[in-house]
Amino acid sequence: MVRNSWGLKSRTQANREKAFISRVFRFGYERGLVKGNPCKGVRQFKESARTRYVTHAEYNAVYKIAPTIVQIAMELAYLCCARQADILSLKKSQLLEEGILIQQSKTGVSQIKAWSPRLENIIALSKKLPLNEGMSSIYVLHQSSGSRYTRDGFNTRWMKAKKEAKEKYPELDLDFTFHDLKAKGISDLEGNLYEKQSISGHKNVGQTARYDRRIKVVPVVDRQQNDKNITK
Repeated sequence: MVRNSWGLKSRTQANREKAFISRVFRFGYERGLVKGNPCKGVRQFKESARTRYVTHAEYNAVYKIAPTIVQIAMELAYLCCARQADILSLKKSQLLEEGILIQQSKTGVSQIKAWSPRLENIIALSKKLPLNEGMSSIYVLHQSSGSRYTRDGFNTRWMKAKKEAKEKYPELDLDFTFHDLKAKGISDLEGNLYEKQSISGHKNVGQTARYDRRIKVVPVVDRQQNDKNITK
């Protein structure tokens, strides 16, 4: 009954909540605080791979409306194929001569994202973020107090920007998540899956394939094997 009710709204969210509860009980079991883990044996819901590709028009619609802090985060997510958590925790000390050093919090993979004119421009914009008098910050994305943005604090601004963009551009489908911007970056990369994997920092090509969401243009059959044109 509980498993069924969890999955009524979102199977993905249900799986995440079950995994979190399981970790809590495993922590307690290892320390003798509980007798067992009630999540053990409870099956995961089958999740469908996300296929949402954010078009340039959709991206630009939100970008134009968004405040500076959201614009910077959007560009870092897209250009560096980076996760929100890695962007919000990005420190100025990670801005190197060669590029931006990003260690993925999920996989532990470290990469230096090489500078490009567009990436340099967005970092230059980040240096103009306001700070209260006498304050400084170690973070690339920071509040006026110098502290980093929390996930909830940033998401409030992100959702507000999307809401305003939907009102201004009702003809566009702007129902995409911030994490979809990483997938857009991977999808827009040139090269095959293995080349994209090396850039994205995924540990296997299967992970990269799930993020490569742009629909491929493939050739059609223009003649049969016997070279007979059936339209004649």
